[in-house]
Amino acid sequence: MRATSRGRRRLGVGLSLSMAAILVMTVAAPAGATTVGESWRAKIGSAGINGTATIQAYTTGSGSLALKLARMRPATYLPVTLSKGTCASVGSTLITFPAIRTTSTGAAARTSSLTVAQVAKLKAATAGTGKIAIRVGRSTTGGVKCGVFTVLYVPIGIVVPSSWLPEGARFQDALKASGYGVQVLLSQDSATEAADVRALIGRGIRVLILTPQASAAAAAAADGARAAGVSVIANDRPILDTVAVDYYVTFDNLAIGAAQAQYLIERAGATKGNNLYLYAGNPADENSFAFLEGAWEKLQPRIADGTFVIRNSSLAVALQSNPTLTRDQQDRIIGQITTNWDVNTARYLAQSNLMAAAAADKGTVFILAPNDATARAIATAFAADPAVTKAYVTGQDADKASIQAIIDGRQGMTVFKDPRLRVNAAVAAARAFLKGGTPVATTSYDNGAIDVPAQTSAIVAVTRDNVQAALIDSGYYKVSDFSGTWPGKP
Repeated sequence: MRATSRGRRRLGVGLSLSMAAILVMTVAAPAGATTVGESWRAKIGSAGINGTATIQAYTTGSGSLALKLARMRPATYLPVTLSKGTCASVGSTLITFPAIRTTSTGAAARTSSLTVAQVAKLKAATAGTGKIAIRVGRSTTGGVKCGVFTVLYVPIGIVVPSSWLPEGARFQDALKASGYGVQVLLSQDSATEAADVRALIGRGIRVLILTPQASAAAAAAADGARAAGVSVIANDRPILDTVAVDYYVTFDNLAIGAAQAQYLIERAGATKGNNLYLYAGNPADENSFAFLEGAWEKLQPRIADGTFVIRNSSLAVALQSNPTLTRDQQDRIIGQITTNWDVNTARYLAQSNLMAAAAADKGTVFILAPNDATARAIATAFAADPAVTKAYVTGQDADKASIQAIIDGRQGMTVFKDPRLRVNAAVAAARAFLKGGTPVATTSYDNGAIDVPAQTSAIVAVTRDNVQAALIDSGYYKVSDFSGTWPGKP
C-alpha cells in the first residue's frame, strides 16, 4: 500500500446509557475447566445485607447459580425463584429452584446447575434493557429478600456511535452461537465513548470492539484498554497514533471512492465540460480521506482532459493537475467541501454552492456525494433548483431510503458495504483473541504508530440495474421493502 504524506497507508485491495467518569478496576475472567461466557450478580436485601447470587453462563450453553445467604431466618427452608423485572416490579417467574435451608445462624450457600434451556431463557430476559431479579423466602419465612442482577462479567465489549444502533444488534446476533457474552454501549461523542470504554473495562472485558467517533481522539480509550490487558479491535474506522490497536476490520475505502468516481465517469462518457460538484465526509473520520483519495485518483485524469469541470471548490480547482494529493492537500479540500456526515450541513452547503453558481454551471450535474444520507440531502437541494435539469448522484451504505431513491431515479448509485461481513470478521477476531490465538489478516494499516493487522471485506457498487442481485437476492433487504419496479424484480 502507498504511504501518504502523513506516513499512513490507506487500505488497498490485497444499548446502554453513556456514563460519567468512573473508577476503573479490572475484573478477571472467572477461572475453571468450563469457560464462562458471561456472568451477573445480585445483591440480596438492602445493599446486599442478606447475601449475593451469581449467575454464570458457560460457552457450552449451560450455566450455574451460586447463592450465598446471610442474616436470614435460622434453620428455615426458603423458596428461591428468578423472575423477570425488578424487586419493585416483579414479572413472570423464569425458574423455580428447590428451597434452600439456612443454618442456625441464618446463613446458607449452594450452587445449582442451569440447563441450556434455562440459560437461554435468562439471556432472553436480559436482552436489551431487560432485568431479572432473585427472590428468596416468603411472608411466612420472615419475608421476601430480593436482589436485581447486574452484569458482573462479559468478555466482549462493543462501543459504537449512537447513530449506529443496528450495529449493536448485528453483533449480538452474530455472537449468539458463540456462547460469549457481549455488552453494547452507544456513545454520543468522544468523551462518552471514553467513559463507555472505562465502564466496560470495569466489567472485566477481554476484547473491545470500538467504532470510534473520531479516529485520533479514540487513541486514549484504546490506550486505557491495552493497559487493562484488553485486546482492541477497531471497527470500520481506524484508531490513529497509538500502538494499542490489535486488529482492524473495515472495507476497502480507496475502492469505495473509486467506485463512486467510476459511476460518474461512465455517465459522462465522451462528453466534455460536465459540471462536477465534490462533497466529503467529516475530517475527524479518517475514512473521509481515503474516500476522497480513491475518488480523486479516478476523476483527476478526466478533469485534466476536460471531461469534468469542478464547480464548487476553488482549492480542488487549484490542485486539479495533481494526479495524487498529499495528506495536507486532501485536508484543505475536505475543509472546503465537508458535510461533517450531517444532512443539514450537506443541504446548506449544496444550497450555498448553487447560489454561487452561474446558470451555465448547472444544467446536467455530476455530484460526488460521500454517503447516502448526505446524498439524499444534496440531491434534494439540487432538485429544488430549476436550473438543474439532471443530477447524477453517488452514495455509500445502501440505506433503505437511498435504494428507494435509486429505484425512483433520484439517486444514481450507492456502494454496498455489507455490514454482516465486517461484523462477522470482527467476531471471528474477538473469538481468536479470547482463545489466545491471532486472527487472520489480509492486509495492514499504518495508523501513524504501528502497522495494524487488518481485514477488508468486499464492496459492491449498486445501481438500479443490480438492486435485485446485490441487495435482495443476498437477503439484506426484502422485495416488500421497496415500491416501484427494477430489473429482475420477481
